[in-house]
Amino acid sequence: MYHPIRTLAAGAVVAAAVLTSLYASAHGNVTPQAVDTTGLPALGDKWRDENPYQGNKLALKIGTSAYNQNCARCHGLEAISGGVAPDLRLLDRDCLGMKNETKKQACFKEMDNYFLISIRHGKVRNGAVYMPPFEGIFNQEAMWAIKTYLETRRDTK
Repeated sequence: MYHPIRTLAAGAVVAAAVLTSLYASAHGNVTPQAVDTTGLPALGDKWRDENPYQGNKLALKIGTSAYNQNCARCHGLEAISGGVAPDLRLLDRDCLGMKNETKKQACFKEMDNYFLISIRHGKVRNGAVYMPPFEGIFNQEAMWAIKTYLETRRDTK
């Protein structure tokens, strides 16, 4: 016998399963690309808590390439997100409008730290990996070079 409510519920379950399957496989089997940081000042073993390469032209060049090869597939070309992953141009937007320079610099430092924790350890919620961890794949120099690139992509509006 036909039951409209049961049929509708079954259809919703199937649709949800299909969407979940598509979302889960959206990233595909992605292999991170190596980042050559030759020429950048070595940062050593101690992790920095703010970007040491701010304004460094070589870091910008390396970071641009590293971002395009490893981050753009989720965060979008030129850091313009298509809506699946966060728009990284907005990462430290809240800091830009601060009038107090001391607070502004503290905000940028906090966002640098947030970026580094995110890229090192990835993002996992309820057991689902939203962003893989890159510690052990990228060195500290590569991570800060990517941040240097993102700083040039800030949405200042």
